[in-house]
Amino acid sequence: MANLVIVESPSKATAIKKYLGSNYKVIASKGHVRDLPKSSLSVDIDNGFEAHYINILGKGDLIKEIRKEAKAAKKVFLAPDPDREGEAIAWHLANALGLEPEKTLRVSFNEITPDVVRAAIKEPRAIDMNLVNAQQTRRIWDRVVGYKLSPYLWKAVKNGLSAGRVQSVAARIIVDREDEIRAFVPEEYWTIDAQLGTGEGKEFSVRFYGNEQGKMKLASRSAADQIVKAVEGKPFTVQSVKRASRQKLPAPPFTTSTMQQEASRKLGFQSQRIMRVAQELYEGINVGTENGGVQGLITYMRTDSLRVSAEAQNAARDLIAAKYGEGYCPEKPRVYKTRANAQDAHEAIRPSHIDLEPAKIHKYLTPDQYRLYKLIWERFVASQMQSATLNTLAVELESAGYLFRAGGYSVAFPGYMAVYEESEEEETRADAISEQKDIRIPELTEGEKISPRHIESSRHFTEAPARYTEASLIKFLDEKGIGRPSTYNTIITTIVSRNYVVRDGKSLVPTPLGEVTTKLMKENFSDIVDYTFTAQMEDQLDEIEKGNAEMVAVLESFWKGFSGELEKAETTIGKGSFELPVEETDIICDKCGSKMVVKNGRYGKFAACPNYPTCRNTKPLTEKKEEQPERVEKKPPVVADFKCEKCGADMVQRSGRYGTFFACSRYPECNFTKQKTKELDVPCPQCGSKVLIKTGRSKTVFYSCEKYPECDFSSWDMPVNEKCPQCGKILFRKKGKALLVCHDKDCGYKRESEEPVAEKKHE
Repeated sequence: MANLVIVESPSKATAIKKYLGSNYKVIASKGHVRDLPKSSLSVDIDNGFEAHYINILGKGDLIKEIRKEAKAAKKVFLAPDPDREGEAIAWHLANALGLEPEKTLRVSFNEITPDVVRAAIKEPRAIDMNLVNAQQTRRIWDRVVGYKLSPYLWKAVKNGLSAGRVQSVAARIIVDREDEIRAFVPEEYWTIDAQLGTGEGKEFSVRFYGNEQGKMKLASRSAADQIVKAVEGKPFTVQSVKRASRQKLPAPPFTTSTMQQEASRKLGFQSQRIMRVAQELYEGINVGTENGGVQGLITYMRTDSLRVSAEAQNAARDLIAAKYGEGYCPEKPRVYKTRANAQDAHEAIRPSHIDLEPAKIHKYLTPDQYRLYKLIWERFVASQMQSATLNTLAVELESAGYLFRAGGYSVAFPGYMAVYEESEEEETRADAISEQKDIRIPELTEGEKISPRHIESSRHFTEAPARYTEASLIKFLDEKGIGRPSTYNTIITTIVSRNYVVRDGKSLVPTPLGEVTTKLMKENFSDIVDYTFTAQMEDQLDEIEKGNAEMVAVLESFWKGFSGELEKAETTIGKGSFELPVEETDIICDKCGSKMVVKNGRYGKFAACPNYPTCRNTKPLTEKKEEQPERVEKKPPVVADFKCEKCGADMVQRSGRYGTFFACSRYPECNFTKQKTKELDVPCPQCGSKVLIKTGRSKTVFYSCEKYPECDFSSWDMPVNEKCPQCGKILFRKKGKALLVCHDKDCGYKRESEEPVAEKKHE
């Protein structure tokens, strides 16, 4: 008589069957087998919130099959996913199958690997009712809120709407941000950049900071012009040069929340896609016989924890030392502190087998699986590596009583950055001097006087807060404790599918329906859409899971306040203004001549006269099919006449946000890129090599030696094919002026020339 193991998914069943052998039969329940019926509330509020579950429609035959196998089995191991939802599935299975408690055992796997699966089977446990009750409480909460609130939305807005406990809060967050954007008033501000040159001909730029009293904000052209006029032609005196070294720590391994944020930013995946691919990686993929066949590639992907097992740490350290060198391995394994309210039942998300490098199993994975696995693998390896060492530099110069600054860093030792760098949300920092990477400023000494080459002021406007993306919304929900990482995907999917929110590129934008519904909820059910109240409800679920709170008591406490809001809404819900904007058509009513509007009926949209009920004319709406554009055959990429400097493969031309560049044809395996440049038919004034025309910040043209950084020549002014009659050095055309000057500052030769060539922005 074999033992029976019941898991959630068929793909997981395949891997586990291979690890357990012939004494075990593994079968999949394919998710939940019981749930609350959709046709009614099915929660008896007056009798301890008793839930009336039924077998899910279409699962009858599967339940019969599993019941038959369970009766014949020696033992039954319930092995759904290791979280609240998985625990509830195990409990529902035990009830639906009528399993005997003495032969019903619960097992869970943090990762689908032979050692972990076999160890779990040897140490089964009973079903944890605290976990089950935490899931039941969430399910009952959601059902009561949804079924009790929806009729009010039908009455005040339109039929068919539905409300959700956490979804309504998420919609409000997006609506509130849209209100902020509408209310935002841009403010003008100016910056001043000065291009300076040392006596040795080395140039660098600094930005206006303020004066001795502190930082100054330039709110107008006149304020900026006053400073430009004051410092123009005046020497800049070096006030301070600060060089230092600092350590940059690696990011911790992924939690569910940070994985969703990073995959959204770096890979452009939506949360639903991220979690689907992560589930595939967790459950197991055939990576070839040479790599062990079917393997679960990552640990369980629904976790708040930053904890990592000692075995995984040691395996990572061995790989780092062998692959990158002992210097990249810290003295002690890195340990990251998990935040106080996190669910710490599982490890952080990491590779199950650190030796299965992404490139090694690339051919066995789909493109999505490969990209997400590579992200998880690199993040985990980097989290166990040595810190990066950055050499920082900050200089301050004074001219005419005003202070100018420049600052940045260069990488002295890459450490973890050799493998991975964490991305950041794009933020507008209007009046901040952003740190430059690989800053190159010549050797300066305090008191040294430097001549200005070019001073330029620029106008800017402060920008409204950005709309939420999936990544930034998940970050906000996580920080506020609204929902749990395992539910973020469902929350976002729900508000989009219900048309409360639409996607505009990566941005999440509220619809008129979402705004009207949020207004109604804020005015009548303020607790349900209150950030703090919703977070406190999540905390109560955690307390139930820990055994510190009782399910019925928590539900009764919630119902006491919520039922009062429902009673109050009975008298106030019809008094507010919650009408949706009318969508007009081009159809003219043939009875009264009015422009007809779009209405929704049981069979979809139709055109109706706006003068209803005086005029009851309606017409069907026939949607025009959009003309399909002609299919344009993709042109093959332009291949460069040089090879990749990293791997020797072909380089192909690509287009990006800053123009055209060349990238390795083996991307993403090789990420080498090279900027597309134009050559100037003039030898470098310092080494005689070619001079390249490049684009700097704000797409401003400058000139640089092709051998940079070996030769550090660069200039905002354009070298020309003409030598100085006094010293024989190359002449430069001053930027924006009809003036030629000698490259040797000590020579001082200059003369007027023809109209200067306009410095145009180029690709």
